[in-house]
Amino acid sequence: MARETGWLQQPMMKVLKPLMHRMWDLEITGLDNIPSVGPALLAPNHLSFLDSPFTMSLMPRRTLAVGKAEYMDDWKTRYFFPATGMIPLDRSGGDASQVALDAAASALEAGDLFLIYPEGTRTRDGYLHKGKTGVARLALRTGAPIIPIGLIGTDRIQPPDRTMPKFREKCAIHIGEPIDVSRYRSRIDDRLVLRQITDEVMFEIGELSGQTYVDCYSGDPLPDDANPIDVREATEEPDPAPAATA
Repeated sequence: MARETGWLQQPMMKVLKPLMHRMWDLEITGLDNIPSVGPALLAPNHLSFLDSPFTMSLMPRRTLAVGKAEYMDDWKTRYFFPATGMIPLDRSGGDASQVALDAAASALEAGDLFLIYPEGTRTRDGYLHKGKTGVARLALRTGAPIIPIGLIGTDRIQPPDRTMPKFREKCAIHIGEPIDVSRYRSRIDDRLVLRQITDEVMFEIGELSGQTYVDCYSGDPLPDDANPIDVREATEEPDPAPAATA
């Protein structure tokens, strides 16, 4: 009988958490913002390969995330990664983003916590980048709240091009208050609503991480005229329902 995804995560963390606190100077705030039951989307900034293991291991409940199906080809990761919470992402059957959204929705509908990076990929310039709307789509589709998370210092522990982490470095994980999007669930296909929710999430992440925001996607070159901006300029709430038309 196949084991449930993430079955090893919590038992393993009982052993590893004390070790992590000895190896690094870890600070975590806002754990009371994680619901004790029911689904929630964990939405952190993305600085380092260590963001996922650090965030998932410090949660009080099982947390799932999607990962590359290629990990299943290596005997060293084939069983370990799913056991610790990774849902293998099979991208051979169609659109990768839709496959990922469906896998995430299934986890949320089962009542789990699910980790998603609104930026999509790691930042290499230290800025907080424009968020992709998948996090808003998932929240509207499942009714799960979005919990913004600000990570600080994981890039010092393991920079993008470093294979081994540095020890005794400082790292902070700040967990913000849940963002409830239930009032917009009837507007799941409204691009304005999707963008406004995503921009609100990015603003909250920026407040928690202290990063400067740039209005372009991570991995794209900064435009020549790009200036870091405050995402508050783009987070005015949309109306909960569309205005009536004649």
